[in-house]
Amino acid sequence: MKSLLTGLLLGAATLAAQADAVDTLREFTRDVKSGRAAFAQTVTSPDGAKKKNSTGSFEFSRPNRFRFAYSKPFEQLIVSDGQKVWLHDIDLNQVSVRLLDQALGATPAALLAGGSLERDFELSALPARDGLDWALATPRAKDGSVTQLKVGFRGKELAALEIVDAFGQRSLLQFSAVQQGVAVPAERFRFVPPAGVDVIGP
Repeated sequence: MKSLLTGLLLGAATLAAQADAVDTLREFTRDVKSGRAAFAQTVTSPDGAKKKNSTGSFEFSRPNRFRFAYSKPFEQLIVSDGQKVWLHDIDLNQVSVRLLDQALGATPAALLAGGSLERDFELSALPARDGLDWALATPRAKDGSVTQLKVGFRGKELAALEIVDAFGQRSLLQFSAVQQGVAVPAERFRFVPPAGVDVIGP
């Protein structure tokens, strides 16, 4: 009887933790208006055989302003000013521009920095793993490039984001030096194409 009772209690605690992860995600998108973090990203091929690693930094200010700056192995910058999304490939000396509505959709950037969580995603709880509480965000639109997003929290702090795309490729971003609620200067989300680069887009 004791083991059965213990199992029931532990099961209830697990369910509560899973529910808490969804609540934490809702609170993060509702209450954390800005922030910054460093990240390490691992991209794994669908068969699990190939992996690519990169590092960089992430900043955001709601609604819809964000900055992903990849530093290794190649420099690349993705900036949204709330109207347009700019992708600067330093090696190619090229800038691609897209209107925000066309670029964002149900993407990781929309999940982390957008303002329409419940509109764009179906939310559900996942079992805790790797010391984190996880929530699953499934895009409501079924024709996008992303099929599922998993968000990991350590307490109330954003810790990880796992992305599976339409081709089965998996990307894991692990965040460190997280600062939630810290003010990020507006100029961090402004982008002016450097002189001499090729600009593609509106």
